[in-house]
Amino acid sequence: MTLLLVTFGSRFQQARAQGPGNGGPQPGATNAPIDGGISLLLAAGAGYGLRRLAKRAPSQ
Repeated sequence: MTLLLVTFGSRFQQARAQGPGNGGPQPGATNAPIDGGISLLLAAGAGYGLRRLAKRAPSQ
């Protein structure tokens, strides 16, 4: 049992924290990537709505 603990205990190293970095975005930063995501969501919603309307319409 002791050999098992020593073997597995020596395999795990201590966790190391990351450096301080740059501190995040600077005050007044306005470069958030919002436009691309919203455009995709709107296109997906429009496609889903059209699909639902096509399924609901009676076939002739």
